[in-house]
Amino acid sequence: MRLLVLGAGGIGGYFGGRLAEAGGDVTFLVRPKRREQIARDGLRIESPLGNARIKVRTVLAEELRPEYDAILLTCKAYDLDAAMQAIEPAMPCAIVPMLNGLAHLSHLDVRFGTPNVMGGTAQINVTLRRDGVIVHGDGLQRILFGERDGRKTARSQALADAFAHTKVDWKLSEDIEQDMWEKVVFLCALATTTCLFRGNVREIVAAPGGREAMLRALEANAEIARREGHPPRPKMLESGRARLTDPEGLWSASMLRDLESGGQVEADHIVGWMLERAREHGADDTLLSLAFTHLKTYEARRAAVRLPPPTGS
Repeated sequence: MRLLVLGAGGIGGYFGGRLAEAGGDVTFLVRPKRREQIARDGLRIESPLGNARIKVRTVLAEELRPEYDAILLTCKAYDLDAAMQAIEPAMPCAIVPMLNGLAHLSHLDVRFGTPNVMGGTAQINVTLRRDGVIVHGDGLQRILFGERDGRKTARSQALADAFAHTKVDWKLSEDIEQDMWEKVVFLCALATTTCLFRGNVREIVAAPGGREAMLRALEANAEIARREGHPPRPKMLESGRARLTDPEGLWSASMLRDLESGGQVEADHIVGWMLERAREHGADDTLLSLAFTHLKTYEARRAAVRLPPPTGS
């Protein structure tokens, strides 16, 4: 399978890098500075599962041609429009989106056609360091993908065959939209609480009412998923409760890290998207509403601070 990976950041760089490390036919669509960095230093991964420095192929936007079987789409939700424009010269082919949430699916369907859009989700703690190194934080490095109608197709099997040669924990899912719903149930609870309370799991659980808030956030999202026809499986809920109430849990949502660094956040695409569905179904929206207000207030202040100074008349 000829795979194009949009970007060589945390998620794309890690999973695409592991495929390339195993001999997969992988090309990274990058900007000029990242191309220079990779040409000089290789694609570098630091991970408890093994460090790597990999020589990989890169392509710039103006060089892109329709010569790939699939695209691993690994951008932030607020960059989706730019990402769709960037990959258009490579179409038609299968798109395997790794964005958080589910809001992006309808946009991809409209732009490229539903048959071209698979489902996918990643579970990994990974960041791109300023020096270009992809830093994988712990042992979790799972990727799930599949056809949204549950069929096993030649393209989904080809992707599975490619991952089978890597050290990645992968799954060709028979119900990828259920997997995506279960991820957003947990992720949105983590983003809601860690952004609202400005702390990691351990700090929140140690605070008065913190454990109860964590469980309330998870259950509220689970109820929304049930009413949407995707009830979370018991194993997922058990795991989610354990991670959200771990007294030693040092993790937080990437949205909190983005917020604390002054960056853009996926407020509309994760918390806001779930809040809309809570209100549609009459589900508990207390924590979602408070977190969304908090995040939108941050976005407004960030925008105001970045406005250019007024010019004289």
